[in-house]
Amino acid sequence: MTDDSWPVDLRGITESVVTTLGPNGRWNVAALGLHAPTTDEAGQARGSESVTARTWGRTRTWRNFRERGEGYVQFTRDPELFVAAALTVQEADEPVLDEADAWVRVEVDRRGSGTSGDTEWVEWSLSPVESTVLRRVVPTFNRGYAAVIEATVHASRLDVDEYDSDELRERIDYCRSVVERCGGEAERRAFESLERVVGDDV
Repeated sequence: MTDDSWPVDLRGITESVVTTLGPNGRWNVAALGLHAPTTDEAGQARGSESVTARTWGRTRTWRNFRERGEGYVQFTRDPELFVAAALTVQEADEPVLDEADAWVRVEVDRRGSGTSGDTEWVEWSLSPVESTVLRRVVPTFNRGYAAVIEATVHASRLDVDEYDSDELRERIDYCRSVVERCGGEAERRAFESLERVVGDDV
């Protein structure tokens, strides 16, 4: 059963995976940070604020958002998918991925743009059109999973001039130690994938 609202509660920045239709007719898979709107004391969004996301540089997601005006935001617990989406070029035949626990089709509108260092960013507002919860799960917290996501964010910034590469490597090293102590097999495989992608950078 589909709904026209977000299938999960969002707060702060929620990491997700988004698929957008490319000119080749295939769905590009990428990581996307969702910025929750500011809420009042009752938990309601202030004014007309909506969920937003930023694309950095002229990425495939930026191009497809601009040309198609929509995408499928997906929520997943799979650390290997997140590493692949954030650090490699991934394409799928269908918009909804097997690893998704829930998805929401969104329409996007360009809200603003700017630059950070030499990188141009575009901010988009995301409006849900339809959504589905595929799997309901009991929430658990695995520090290894969180460390994989954190390391992936740091790894994605290694070639950005405004970030200190040595500091990023130190953070990735720390995340590696957390994965080794607290992660399961999926988290360890995901971190191995991260290391293969970034190679000598870590």
